[in-house]
Amino acid sequence: MSGKEIADILVVDDDPDLRQLLSLRLSSAGYGVRTAESGADALAQIALERPRLVISDLRMDGMDGLELFGRIHNAMPTLPVIILTAHGTIPEAVDATRRGVHSFLTKPFDPKELLAQVAQVLGFGGSGNKVKPASWRAGIVTQSGAMEELLRRAELTATSDASVLILGDSGTGKELLARALHDASRRADAPFVAINCATLPETLLESELFGHVKGAFTGAVNAHKGLFRAAAGGTLLLDEIGDMPLGLQVKLLRVLQERKIRPIGATADEPVDVRILSATHRNLEERVADGRFRQDLYYRLNVVSLTIPSLSERREDIPLLVAHFLPNLAQRYGRPARVMAPDAMSALANAAWPGNVRQLLNVIEQAVALSTTAVVPVTLVEQVLRVGDGGLVPLDEAKRNFERDYLVRLLKMTGGNVSQAARLAGRNRTELYKILQRHNLSPNQFKTAGEQ
Repeated sequence: MSGKEIADILVVDDDPDLRQLLSLRLSSAGYGVRTAESGADALAQIALERPRLVISDLRMDGMDGLELFGRIHNAMPTLPVIILTAHGTIPEAVDATRRGVHSFLTKPFDPKELLAQVAQVLGFGGSGNKVKPASWRAGIVTQSGAMEELLRRAELTATSDASVLILGDSGTGKELLARALHDASRRADAPFVAINCATLPETLLESELFGHVKGAFTGAVNAHKGLFRAAAGGTLLLDEIGDMPLGLQVKLLRVLQERKIRPIGATADEPVDVRILSATHRNLEERVADGRFRQDLYYRLNVVSLTIPSLSERREDIPLLVAHFLPNLAQRYGRPARVMAPDAMSALANAAWPGNVRQLLNVIEQAVALSTTAVVPVTLVEQVLRVGDGGLVPLDEAKRNFERDYLVRLLKMTGGNVSQAARLAGRNRTELYKILQRHNLSPNQFKTAGEQ
């Protein structure tokens, strides 16, 4: 293993000598290391920048290692944790591993055993070579902890053929994530095909999906193989699946159950080998409840769900996205490279962004097209923002913002007590947990220090 830093590890211990020893051991093995002196310090660092691995002492003043693991696991269930203790017992080890702790090592620890565990967690082989670059996600620009957790789940999901439902507001990048899932899968060398189910009437959508034979209907002068067959061996993304007509939902369900299609006008079924991804900004549970979406189809599509956070929930990504967009747009418009003035960047970072990343791209594009100087001024950015949103956000966005603000106030008022919050909100605990999950809120964030 070379001396180049190859991974980010957070070491948590209230003993400065042990922190230094662990840091030296790991740094000498080529790992990038950060340290935290307490569980609270660790959580604060993780919120700012997610590590690849956490190594924590079990016995610490205040928040101990298992409680820290619980807090981490609640927010980022795929972030691995190794716990060290001088007081290791079989019951503690069993309990820790049952709860999801990756491993449980006693002090004084064997350096070789520790490094072997770290290598196993991070996916490094005995030769010390780094795992292949994550080219599958190269198009996704982020430093957000929430996005990193999403991408970790996406990578785990990509290895199977399970149907995935991608949820998120309009403009968050659902198709981009779907392409990344395809690129990370065993089907990466086969076609990726996408269709927006909201843009075509039912008859044309059926033909686009399943194909038709020549003469199947007026105007069918040639046979059409359809997107299921065009995506053979690969991935088919059904974007805006929440807007698919009910009649076509029945036919899609049959295809998913039998893995066969019948083109319009054909008399025989044809087998298809396609992985199905679907995406929507709609609330499908509500659509199922009011009869606009089939419950059986919903369960077929929602084997795994991935929810993309809105841009307002990942504001730390705005400077990165701006830096990513600027040179490409300058080249498109044949302009010299542009940069944002500091106050212009501040205005972008604090804007509402109801249209999410798509709206940000549109604003940057207008600013580049209209700017007459190398440094884009704040006045131009503010002008584009005002013209773009008229000072209002869409009704769905306003409702979502109100609901999230209400939940935050409710959890603050109850100190994170879900039972009490559910009573005040007039909901049962299970329902409230689902709503909190939809807004990426954890009750533990609102518990008072004495309860943590």
